[in-house]
Amino acid sequence: MKFEPVIGLEIHIQLNTKTKMFCSSPNLTDGVAPNTNICEICTGQPGTLPVANKEAIEKAIRLGLALNCQIAEHTKFDRKHYFYPDLPKGYQISQFDQPICGKGEVEFVIDGETRKIRITRAHLEEDAGKLIHPTGANYSLVDLNRAGVPLVEIVTEPDFKTPIEARLFLQQLRTLARYLNVSDADMEKGHLRCDANVSLRPIGSDQLPDYKIEIKNMNSFRAVEEALHFEIERQTEELEAGKKLTKQTRGWSDVKKQTVAQREKEDSDDYRYFPEPDLPTLRLTPEFIESIRKSMPELPEARRRRFEAEFGLPSELANQLIEAQSLGDYFEGIVSDLKAWFVAEKIGDTEALSDQIKEATNWCTGIFTELLNESQIQPEESKISAENFAELLKMIHKNEISKTAAKQVFIEMFKTGGDPSEIVADKGLKQVSDTGELETIVDKILLENPNVVADVKAGKDRAMGFLVGKVMSETKGKANPKMVNEILRKMIQ
Repeated sequence: MKFEPVIGLEIHIQLNTKTKMFCSSPNLTDGVAPNTNICEICTGQPGTLPVANKEAIEKAIRLGLALNCQIAEHTKFDRKHYFYPDLPKGYQISQFDQPICGKGEVEFVIDGETRKIRITRAHLEEDAGKLIHPTGANYSLVDLNRAGVPLVEIVTEPDFKTPIEARLFLQQLRTLARYLNVSDADMEKGHLRCDANVSLRPIGSDQLPDYKIEIKNMNSFRAVEEALHFEIERQTEELEAGKKLTKQTRGWSDVKKQTVAQREKEDSDDYRYFPEPDLPTLRLTPEFIESIRKSMPELPEARRRRFEAEFGLPSELANQLIEAQSLGDYFEGIVSDLKAWFVAEKIGDTEALSDQIKEATNWCTGIFTELLNESQIQPEESKISAENFAELLKMIHKNEISKTAAKQVFIEMFKTGGDPSEIVADKGLKQVSDTGELETIVDKILLENPNVVADVKAGKDRAMGFLVGKVMSETKGKANPKMVNEILRKMIQ
């Protein structure tokens, strides 16, 4: 019997609020000394009372709206009971039967196909602390800086068909969270965490399996994909051997590249949920929700479709541009300057403008992205202004500089922030487009290479490339390649 996977995700997104979910302690955990940003409330001291963070509520709604969730008119908090050393109160304030965001649906593209993933719920809760295990020690330490940090837990329906779909969805969710400015969504730093539920059923069956395996401890997108692949193979072997699988929680070992059994998976009854008595039910008015909706930016998927339609970009390049909101903004600044130049110069050639926009795309997703990654900075931190970026592209378009020389200029611009025309003048990189000067150089090269000329006349294309290279070398790369080809062919004939 052949099987197919049924995969659902439980995703925690750490909200980037100024303070924690139910107290005024700073919401800062990266690079902070253990147990620094704590107070009586987030450490569970007797007699303290929680107060809900309005900023966290607003950001949860923003995320819910972006996932097309139903936003609750009334929502409440609940106590979720379990014991763990880094849970100071002995329970977690979460949401159970009245989540802030209900059912939703989100689309994402994989291999050109649009896939729909249903959202079961997205609810608010507080994070637990963190256990630190010193190497070689027979004890563990507790850091409560993270205790009380606001989280949104997104639960999907089991709609994923493959591990790569799960990975791509998580990556697009990271992009969405950053566009909305609700989270840095850095998985390696724990801002975005994911548990995966996977089980198998016979191919063609519509019935959900009667068991579910939960995988934890995956701290990268690659780990999610690898863990799901391993677990699908493991379950397939078990089922083919006639074994019966039951609900279980397993942890992913990034070293061994395998999942390891941890415990039997809990049901909601095991957590003994009941309403949080110290927090009132919240009423979210339509006006409040609408004000948040109006503040939403253009979302990544809408921007991708617009870039494809407005600029004629292929899906792959559009995806690269919209992955980081700042790169998309920077690109649009370049395009705006190019359009203004075409209007000012009264150039009505729409095809030429389209070519310039595609050239800007290639430079943004190519050498510019490489330099940004090497320097570990964002586009807006670059010394190259969008205006100077566009100016360099204009110089290439007007044959004032070759593409080879332009790369040298661009690297210098990235280092110094200099004006491209000044760098070209200082380095003597202006392209030679003077017909008379080029004809003199070409004539010299032809006289020096009579055998190669004979090969060109015999139809050997490589021979023409050799001559072009000689002319470019003679001019130190400054000659206009197109003009060189034209003059060579004319003079050889």
